[in-house]
Amino acid sequence: MGKAIVAEAMARQAVSFVLGAAAALTLVLLVQYRAPAEGLSRAWTHGQISGWRSSDEQYQRRNETVRTVHQAPSVAVAGDDHHLHQADTTLKGVEEAEEFRGLAAAVSRAATDDRTVIITCVNQAWVAPGSLLDLFLESFRIGDGTARLLPHVLVVTMDPAAHARCLAVHRHCYQHAIPGINLDFFGPEEWLDLVWSKLKLQRRILELGYGFLFTDVDVMWLRDPFKYVTAYADMTISSDNYFGDPDNIDNLPNTGFFHMKPNRRTIAMTKLWHESRSKYPGLNEQPVFNMIKTRLVAELGVRLRYLDPAHMGGFCSYGKDLGKIVTMHANCCVGLSKKMRDLRGVLDDWRNYTMLPPWEKHRAEWTVPAPASSELAWKLLVTTLSCC
Repeated sequence: MGKAIVAEAMARQAVSFVLGAAAALTLVLLVQYRAPAEGLSRAWTHGQISGWRSSDEQYQRRNETVRTVHQAPSVAVAGDDHHLHQADTTLKGVEEAEEFRGLAAAVSRAATDDRTVIITCVNQAWVAPGSLLDLFLESFRIGDGTARLLPHVLVVTMDPAAHARCLAVHRHCYQHAIPGINLDFFGPEEWLDLVWSKLKLQRRILELGYGFLFTDVDVMWLRDPFKYVTAYADMTISSDNYFGDPDNIDNLPNTGFFHMKPNRRTIAMTKLWHESRSKYPGLNEQPVFNMIKTRLVAELGVRLRYLDPAHMGGFCSYGKDLGKIVTMHANCCVGLSKKMRDLRGVLDDWRNYTMLPPWEKHRAEWTVPAPASSELAWKLLVTTLSCC
């Protein structure tokens, strides 16, 4: 009997020892593997990045993007596996050049909580009452779910008159001082300098640690385009000639509407893109980008993705289904008066569509662009394809 009791006691001690050892080993393993496990991402639903309060920061870390930050802008990139480093308000290591004086503050005021800003650029002619800026802002107000995006639009003005008009109609305006451009004499070379200066400004915004969606002012926003910006791509861009595959490098890009993330690759690509101007004198940034896009992907590892014109349309190419259209760009349309006429038609078509009962909406059709603009669009597209 005594031997049985002793044996039972020894067995209990052995079980307690084994359980205690197992618990300790489990704790060690949990501590050891906790950090890597936190870096793993959960599955991503295709096409869903709103640009507003994204909760999937783990996926962003896996794709080397910028986390949601509510502190000072960031300026340096250590590598593909690192976030943009935070910096103090003095932007240590990158002094604020006179050309970009006040840009950091302007972007900060307009940006979303996850450091994304919508940018458009205007000059005096485009901001006159009833002109392109008014139509642009109106599209946000009457679009489906776009009014909430309007406070995050930063209008970059290229001259004092445009800035004064912008301040009268919009909350966030930034006057871009462009060195060396004489606004009193504005010829073809000055126009090219103006166009290329936008790229420098965009690179500066990336260096500050902000992502952006650049949109020409002649783009009408009818729905939220951020739903079509994927977490994978460094650059998501609209297309004038689309072959059905968003990853097909041969799609013809349109730089009047594109999204960029702030990371090492995009900062390097905008620098190389701007430096390529000297190799293609007389050309603006769009055809130059088309010529160097393969190099950007091959040498810098840029992840480029195109937007389907069925959603992000333009007069060069657009979807006929108003139930799917998100933005409409007055590209392939030369002349301010023609752009104004056709864009007013776009907004009229949209208003008519929204007033239809649900069972009638599938019958809605575009009445724009006008026949003359359609013919011109085709000629311009053929010319662009043949030269590029």
